[in-house]
Amino acid sequence: MAWDTTTRYGCAVAEGGLALVQDLLNTISAGRPREADLLADLASAREWADTALADHADGGPVGGIDLDDRGVDELRALRAELRAAVVAGGERDGAPVEVRTAGAVLALRPDGTVDLEPRGQGWRRLVGLVLVEVLEAQRADTWRRLKVCRNDRCGVAFYDRSRNNSGAWHDVRVCGNAVNLRASRARRRAAAAP
Repeated sequence: MAWDTTTRYGCAVAEGGLALVQDLLNTISAGRPREADLLADLASAREWADTALADHADGGPVGGIDLDDRGVDELRALRAELRAAVVAGGERDGAPVEVRTAGAVLALRPDGTVDLEPRGQGWRRLVGLVLVEVLEAQRADTWRRLKVCRNDRCGVAFYDRSRNNSGAWHDVRVCGNAVNLRASRARRRAAAAP
């Protein structure tokens, strides 16, 4: 799978359907030089949705999603809420959080397996698909491996493949080095100050 939105930041793609969630998070403007925010306007949002759904379709049929201006606003809101959830790592302060809902149905397959499928039209279907993938990742215990780079100048979502799930940077050489260098310089300045 391509997942161009995520790979444009040099990140490894998350496993399974969580790659769709990671790709949505990586529609932000980040990197050096700054990449475009793919949800900034209707045309780029439609292009991202079509590409992401084509990449996701390798896991089964999804179909196209017709986005409108409201749908782009809803995707931006979902992206912000997911980003806050990933950054918080399940630890939320007392701040109120809007609850995102989407229609879904449980489908019994001929082989006896049950799948959760998103329902609705347009952006509602896409939001449902993203939330289904979050649920599946939580059930598979891979959700905790989706992280946002700790470099506050970056913000790229990455999938932590480290054995002990201790990754902090989407790219240690770029973001980790920059943050550690800034901290080292700040400590030296503080030590040299009278």
